Amino acid sequence: MDLIERLRANTQTLLRRIQVTRLPLLALLILWAVRPAPVHLTLGPPQQVVTANPSVGVHTRLTDEVEEWKIQHTLQMVRQMGAPWVVEYFPWPYIELEDGKFNWSHSDAVIKHAENQGLTVIARLGWAPWWARPDPDEQETTLTHLDAEHYDDFADFVVAFVGRYRGRVNHVILWNEPNLSFEWGYRPVDPAGYVELLRAVYPRAHAANPDVIVLAGALAPTLEPEGSPVGLSDLTYLERMYKAGAAPYFDALAAHAYGLTSPPEEPPTASAINFRRVELLHEIMVAHSDEGKPIYVTEAGWNDHPRWANSVRPAQRIKYTIGAYEWARQNWPWCACVAMWAFRYPASTLSYQDYYAFVTTDFEPKVIYLEVQNYTGGIGTLP
Repeated sequence: MDLIERLRANTQTLLRRIQVTRLPLLALLILWAVRPAPVHLTLGPPQQVVTANPSVGVHTRLTDEVEEWKIQHTLQMVRQMGAPWVVEYFPWPYIELEDGKFNWSHSDAVIKHAENQGLTVIARLGWAPWWARPDPDEQETTLTHLDAEHYDDFADFVVAFVGRYRGRVNHVILWNEPNLSFEWGYRPVDPAGYVELLRAVYPRAHAANPDVIVLAGALAPTLEPEGSPVGLSDLTYLERMYKAGAAPYFDALAAHAYGLTSPPEEPPTASAINFRRVELLHEIMVAHSDEGKPIYVTEAGWNDHPRWANSVRPAQRIKYTIGAYEWARQNWPWCACVAMWAFRYPASTLSYQDYYAFVTTDFEPKVIYLEVQNYTGGIGTLP
């Protein structure tokens, strides 16, 4: 009898254990059964942008957008606002995290949907992956740090990018705001060093895609004087680029043109930052017989945060933004596009940066979106 009782007790214990282990499995099965249906995307027929101003553009900030339907929806809304140009950032480390191993899934999605919406993409290329930076045990560096010994590695990436998207993406920006120390790896800025980067990349990019337009600069408007630890005036920096022999190694200049609190028509001066400061950059190009190259304004805009010192009122932001688009159309024949920062953020920045956006994170169009759409004559029905 003792043996039988022990067998009965062991059997009951085993059954209880089986019931316990099945509970998590049952919960998982229930969750699987009630999961939301996957989003199936269809491209639909190719679209075209309807606009009264073909130089209107926006910086789309899809870099960290992980859901493809949101990429598609963002670019649909860009088209329907009447903006033919988009600037998008494709970080080198996101695509080539390991040397020679490429992951094109995100960039493929962005470019596929931009192409389907009839948008022209200006691809900003930059940052450096861990393997192209100094050993962290020897030197702490940031993603913006790229030593000359890795310029050829960056050129390899650019070649891979322009080759993959040949005929689909024909505009690339090489690096971003190199006249700021932060964007140059927290090192003293180095115009001659940046020209060496252009020299390493430019001929190889054109060999991979003869039609590619290589944009240099993406210079930040700043009044920083010689020797500043923060950076160097964009005007001085461009002058030194030319003195270092930059002219043969770029096809167009990328420039940033933030208006701060000034209206777009305020005349430019070397001692102030305003929208028309770009004209001073153009004058330097003319002085170096390089006026045949266009300028692309790849960041610009006004901010309507209620408490930031450099912001304007919402109505002013609308007026200044449309005024800037129109100023460029009427007065800058050498300017290919004006791309405002920033169309939409994937998530709130919880800062004044949110007040640059044209569309909220959940795709609600702000008034500025609707007013620009009215200005361009874009299609008014949202997807």
